[in-house]
Amino acid sequence: MRIRVVNPNTTRAMTETIEQCARAVVGPGTLLDAVTAETGPASIESHYDEAMSVPGLLAAIGRGEAEGVDGYVIACFGDPGLDAARELAAGPVIGIAEAAMHTASHLGRGFSVVTTLGRTIGRAADLAQRYGMRRFCRGIHACELQVLDLHTDPRARKIVTEACREAVQADGSDAVVLGCAGMADLCADIRDEIGVPVIDGVAAATLTVQSLLTLGLRKSGTGEFATPPPKTYLGLPGPLRS
Repeated sequence: MRIRVVNPNTTRAMTETIEQCARAVVGPGTLLDAVTAETGPASIESHYDEAMSVPGLLAAIGRGEAEGVDGYVIACFGDPGLDAARELAAGPVIGIAEAAMHTASHLGRGFSVVTTLGRTIGRAADLAQRYGMRRFCRGIHACELQVLDLHTDPRARKIVTEACREAVQADGSDAVVLGCAGMADLCADIRDEIGVPVIDGVAAATLTVQSLLTLGLRKSGTGEFATPPPKTYLGLPGPLRS
């Protein structure tokens, strides 16, 4: 099987980190690669950023379909463009927030989300509601680090770790969900520091896609997520023009 992880922002250094974390969990016989959106924002930290990231994300999905990719991970915690990507792809498409929250719900009564900027808390809450996770999600906390600072600020690891520790204490949670793909490589260290399960959505989504493909599951191809009818779209990347 072939899985592609799509970073919907345009920062290639982040894609490299994401790919390493995804590769660490795939099984033998699974081919995995990660791609960076060719158009869109350098990081995704607002509704506007999310909207601007979707054409680049869908172009990457379109190329994957032409290349025979079997399933996809959307490596941004806002899960941008998820419904549209599911229309475009024949195989499973999983967002990292969706996968991380569901994984955390298996590990205890409740989890906390630790994200980057406070302005993204509302989006995380909306997704918890959409995925039926509000009864498990005990709190959403921001560490007030910008996404790109996660790999450039020498204090980032400590800041995120302490935010996770404080979230568990404040919420009485059994697990922590990391609310940014750029935090993926911090997962194991934070878990060891704070002593509760810490879920990286990149790994969780990758394994979810792999499991669905192993079970031979694809979308039905009918109804809401059927392939969209062909039409002309002006000024969009190649795979979206038809």
